[in-house]
Amino acid sequence: MRAMTRTLVSVATAVGIAAGGVAAAGTAIAAPAQDTRTVASAGAVAPLAVNNLGLDAEEAKSVQRWLQQYWGYDGAIDGQLGTNSWKAFQRYLAAHYGYTGPIDGVVGTGTIEALQRALQEGGLYDGPVDGVAGSGTKAAFKDFADSV
Repeated sequence: MRAMTRTLVSVATAVGIAAGGVAAAGTAIAAPAQDTRTVASAGAVAPLAVNNLGLDAEEAKSVQRWLQQYWGYDGAIDGQLGTNSWKAFQRYLAAHYGYTGPIDGVVGTGTIEALQRALQEGGLYDGPVDGVAGSGTKAAFKDFADSV
């Protein structure tokens, strides 16, 4: 009888271990590992604000050198008119051409209107001051870049 009890206990133990192992395996399969990759929120990522208004890199570098010399631009001379380039340009436009918006480096309607006034006064643009950077504005801005 004792041998029979031992056998039953051994079998019961083996079945219990096997069942526990299967249960644990089932849990591992049912619950995938947690994804720990970092995800940036929309507020944490700043968009790259480059707006060359039709200028190629060499023309944009000329504008950046001019902004560096006269309007406090201290960024890279890289041919990419980004936020800091446009902040310097907005300082110029605010000082001379009626730009009243924030010095934020965003090339919005107010920045384009003031740029159009500057280009008109310089004899480079004869289109409307409408805040739209159309082909005439871009051509005049290109002429400006070639002249600085």
